[in-house]
Amino acid sequence: MKTIDDHRPARSGMVLTALILVAAVANLNLAVANVALPDIGKAFDSTQTTLDLVAVGYSLGLAASVIYLGGVGDRYGRKLMLVLGVSLSVPACLLAAYAPSDTVLIAARVLGGLSAGMAYPTTLALITALWAGSPRTKAIALWSGLGGAISSLGPLLSGLLLEHFWWGSVFIVTLPLAVAALVMAILFVPSHVNEGTEPVDHVGGVLSVVLVAAVVLAINFAPVPDKTTLALELTAIALIAAIGFVLRQLRCAYPLYDLRVASRRVFWVAALAGIIVFGTLMGAMFVGQQFLQNVQGYSTFEAGTAILPAALFMVLAAPRSAKLVDAVGARVTLLIGYGCCLLGFLTMLLLWNEGVGYWAIGLGYALVGAGVGFAGTPASHSLTGSVPVSKAGMASGTADLQRDLGGAIMQSILGALLAAGYASAFASQIAASPQADDVSQSTQATLLKSFSSAQALAEQYPDQASAITAAAKSSFLDGADWAYGAGIAAILIGAAIVYFLFPRKDEEARLLAEYHETDAKAAEPT
Repeated sequence: MKTIDDHRPARSGMVLTALILVAAVANLNLAVANVALPDIGKAFDSTQTTLDLVAVGYSLGLAASVIYLGGVGDRYGRKLMLVLGVSLSVPACLLAAYAPSDTVLIAARVLGGLSAGMAYPTTLALITALWAGSPRTKAIALWSGLGGAISSLGPLLSGLLLEHFWWGSVFIVTLPLAVAALVMAILFVPSHVNEGTEPVDHVGGVLSVVLVAAVVLAINFAPVPDKTTLALELTAIALIAAIGFVLRQLRCAYPLYDLRVASRRVFWVAALAGIIVFGTLMGAMFVGQQFLQNVQGYSTFEAGTAILPAALFMVLAAPRSAKLVDAVGARVTLLIGYGCCLLGFLTMLLLWNEGVGYWAIGLGYALVGAGVGFAGTPASHSLTGSVPVSKAGMASGTADLQRDLGGAIMQSILGALLAAGYASAFASQIAASPQADDVSQSTQATLLKSFSSAQALAEQYPDQASAITAAAKSSFLDGADWAYGAGIAAILIGAAIVYFLFPRKDEEARLLAEYHETDAKAAEPT
């Protein structure tokens, strides 16, 4: 039933389509690199840590910037940020596609993430500003479900391109979509809707960028033997930035990130819940694509196609998630999503072994996709419902931070464990081999570097190729099990947080009404 609080903009279908297309540009660029990682590793002889940074670079740029740029959009114009972000994605994609080295490729991925940091948080901020009540919940469900599904389609498109073109082709697949999104945004997205007038806290913005970037990079470098000092330095920088950011937000007259609002139970529990659940999707795609190509021997197109169940079940679950939020509340809906993600990772841990049938692979992806489809809507809905419309950029920035910080952290953690587990298992196999004394230090370093390096070495020694490949596959599977175990632990922790700390339906409604009343009073002129 429609209530007095329900609201949607004029030409709402076209506006929402434009916003979903803009989000699609960001989501596709987020996912396209995973399928190409083995080819990139061969092209540049990259280490596993470098490949992790290629995969996580886009999430790094996006996660580090969304809070700051969301605040800038709230003040200077959300439509302007939308248009600038989509426009900047074009040169970022071209630089990635034609990067002469993996270092330049990482830089291009970070730049692409920054462009998405302008556009992506603005899409949810505009939904929050333009829709209200039940129409907002449905709009968020479409935005979340279709955005996640499009992200899952990235590997399929990438795999198809890699069958016929070079690895860089995966980074230009979004260019036609970017043009369409730009035209739609200019024509249909309204300007200056419920935007703020207070000055932007640029100091807080810079501190937020440094904080997130340092955290993600520290996680990536932590398992690398000769990067321990760098990892510790990055951790120290993150701690200093975190302290500085908190002090700045508490003392600033117009904080970038209102800690009073962030301390609301509905807000911060939803934020943590989203970080974990969205991170599981990116982690599953990151490890899974390498498993399918390295161990199962899938072609790039087959590996991309294999992930389709995640996209399908995300789309199927999202609208049902919106109905569940209205019927039973965000808490139950979140827990259903967590349950699906847990079953998905258990499937990967227990069944994803060499030679496993596709039914097990499709099942794992389907369960994770359903989990994100169910959990995405309540996580975003709770965030946007907990803040005043004038601070929609803070809520949307946090919602995007869920996806991108969650993706960056989970990919970093799972990638680090994958690399460490692979190296540890391969080192053990070398030590146990009767020919251990004949393996030079340089050869051992190459074998431990990454799966692609071991494969390149196998091609140089045909008589030993089968043994090297078998050892590399076995070691990769050991490392992947480390990663899946970490994913399961993260899901269980997130589910416990939601179960014990997120309010039940009636209490959630009471708290949201209380927040709205408090914010309305604060907005009244004195």
